[in-house]
Amino acid sequence: MQNIDFNEIHIFIRVIQAGSFTKASKMLNIPISTVSAKVASLEKRIGVTLIQRTTRQLKLTSAGGLYYEKCLKGIDEILHAENEVTMDQHEPQGLLRITAPVYLGGLLLPEVILEMSKKYPKVSIELILKDQAIDLIAEGVDVAIRAGELKDSSLMSKKLGDVYFIPFATSQYLKAHGTPKHPKDLENHRCIRFNPIGKDEWIFTNGRQKQKVALDGKLSVDDLHAAERLTMTHQGIALLPHCASQIKNKKDLVQLLPEWKLGSRPLFLIYPAQKFMPLKLKVFLEIAFNYIKDHL
Repeated sequence: MQNIDFNEIHIFIRVIQAGSFTKASKMLNIPISTVSAKVASLEKRIGVTLIQRTTRQLKLTSAGGLYYEKCLKGIDEILHAENEVTMDQHEPQGLLRITAPVYLGGLLLPEVILEMSKKYPKVSIELILKDQAIDLIAEGVDVAIRAGELKDSSLMSKKLGDVYFIPFATSQYLKAHGTPKHPKDLENHRCIRFNPIGKDEWIFTNGRQKQKVALDGKLSVDDLHAAERLTMTHQGIALLPHCASQIKNKKDLVQLLPEWKLGSRPLFLIYPAQKFMPLKLKVFLEIAFNYIKDHL
């Protein structure tokens, strides 16, 4: 099968729409000889006479009429496709797929999504909350929030800041059991262990020194939402991301030992490298960056 020359098809359509080769050449701003040669080349390639020429007019053959109708639909589809994808560069629209860790995504993204929805109502958002990193390109995901050093050099990134863990408890728990003033005081409290941070001990730092805290081992979880819920029901002291204090303080969640922290990791917005960034992604990155960096 010979290669299709879409320029030939485009010129053929313009000839029919203009009603003559002369008018088509003026419309396209090319010599009439080029117009005639392109149509002749098209007929030769497909082996069909498309236009019957006379000195006064041109007329489509039956095959030419069918070919014109089909090609016109195809050109319209191509133009429609180009219009759809380029419109996003003038007004954000279309589906934006976002992935993030379960707890941090639920903590930080609702306000970002609310602002996106208010400013850009034509953008639809699919939020995929998973603690496991997924392949953005293979899964068709536009942007992700990820903690930790990045390994995939094919991805672009914007650092949001650092996320780290600090202990939280409710005022009711503290009223009953006292408020720890130093990390070592935690050894006299019921600590809700978050397994990825430490099952047997927590290692705090204040930037100058480290302090190990032995855990009693009576209660452990592998999910931050579970740790938070247990804390909210006054069952002990749990480690949560420090940004939780800005969102949860209305629910009687008290931040403890503010000078001490553990498990510090960089937090990034990451997205596939691409020559032309969709406007929907560009505005999301701006909104998310400005909001999240102020709430870490």
